[in-house]
Amino acid sequence: MPACDDQPALIRLRTSTEPMIAPKDEPMSLDEVGDPDPEQLLSARAGDPRRGRGEVDRLAARYAGLDAAELLRTLMAREFFGRLAVVSSFGAESAAVLAMVADIDPTTPVIFLDTGKLFGETLRYRDRLIDRLGLADVRTIAPDLASLSASDPDGMLWLRDPDACCALRKVEPLERALAGFDSWISGRKRYHGGARAALPLFETDAAGRIKVNPLAGWSRARVVAELLRRDLPRHPLEAEGYLSIGCFTCTDRVGPGEPLRAGRWRGLDKSECGIHAPTARTRR
Repeated sequence: MPACDDQPALIRLRTSTEPMIAPKDEPMSLDEVGDPDPEQLLSARAGDPRRGRGEVDRLAARYAGLDAAELLRTLMAREFFGRLAVVSSFGAESAAVLAMVADIDPTTPVIFLDTGKLFGETLRYRDRLIDRLGLADVRTIAPDLASLSASDPDGMLWLRDPDACCALRKVEPLERALAGFDSWISGRKRYHGGARAALPLFETDAAGRIKVNPLAGWSRARVVAELLRRDLPRHPLEAEGYLSIGCFTCTDRVGPGEPLRAGRWRGLDKSECGIHAPTARTRR
């Protein structure tokens, strides 16, 4: 039986030393891409009303041909230097993108949402990946205590209103954590299915920040191959049939032949927590 850490909601900071694009015969190199236009970079910064409308188009046109590692490198070092974070659940597939980021700059901020209802295995796996990859700025963010007391005093909101629970324990804390950042990286892929089947490479979130999905076009086989190539540890619950891992209250095992995310909010008309709510502006 998986361990369940239903711990007090505390905001903690841990620092430790985690249309579809047709592939080209060979990925573009950074030399082929060149340096971004300084004026375009200025127009992309927070507060400029053109950012959400124009940045997705500009980034897609400029970088769509890069492979995931080179895309991350140029975004982290050029486009959004000092203004980009990674958002990671430290779930079943998280190690792949976290390893790429760590190769480029292990001091990149990584935001981890601790809802207070995560599996104990997830928390321990987070710590293991932090140490293995040398991630130096993993920020563990929890819900606001006052909001929890007011909206979920008995901790059972997940049963009464799962959407409200996700908003309280994930959406609002993430919005707080992303304040001051202009861009963030997610590890979602199209093969996850559902709304993710048409996942773009670049999109904007509700606040107008640029959201990057560098592994959007990867297959599950390619993700597994990357984890094996790097000899990365797997989430311990994966071996027990948990292929998509969230809160213990709303995560079930996936049966043979079921979609990868079939165990999330099983039996409900719900497939996303809300932090990836669709926006009007996306670009593949």
